[in-house]
Amino acid sequence: MASAVNPAVDDLVAQLAALLTARGWMLATAESCTGGMIAAACTDLAGSSAWLERGFVSYSNAAKTELLGVPASLIAAHGAVSEEVARAMAQGALAHAHAQCALAVTGVAGPAGGSADKPVGTVWFAWATPAGSHSECQHFAGGRAQVRSATVAHSVGRLIALLTPAA
Repeated sequence: MASAVNPAVDDLVAQLAALLTARGWMLATAESCTGGMIAAACTDLAGSSAWLERGFVSYSNAAKTELLGVPASLIAAHGAVSEEVARAMAQGALAHAHAQCALAVTGVAGPAGGSADKPVGTVWFAWATPAGSHSECQHFAGGRAQVRSATVAHSVGRLIALLTPAA
């Protein structure tokens, strides 16, 4: 069954599943702007319970603090849509799950909520693996649905790249 997010995401999720299963690893997701869409895309694949440990939907700032341990002072200093918060979300997901890797997303999906510094379509990503953590910012065009869909695909695709051994 094709994912409601993006049919290409199904292929990405299958690749991720193979990489995690081969290592015997579990994944945790920490999602803000996607509201659980990454975890949903993962669970669209039968057998995902073998590699998806849990997903946190931390849409509000309070949820980021309460569920993931993101310091409120960090959010106040940098804003919810920031590298610092994305990294703290990924680390918090690992700390509050039985997983070896995590991905986190926080962004401005729109149509409102953007600013000059963080326009609609701005998304911060973070990934935490035993090899360390990585983060990056992307700016996606389109409306709310397009931004959220692109966020799901990018988060999974980049984790695959991080987990794929260099040739």
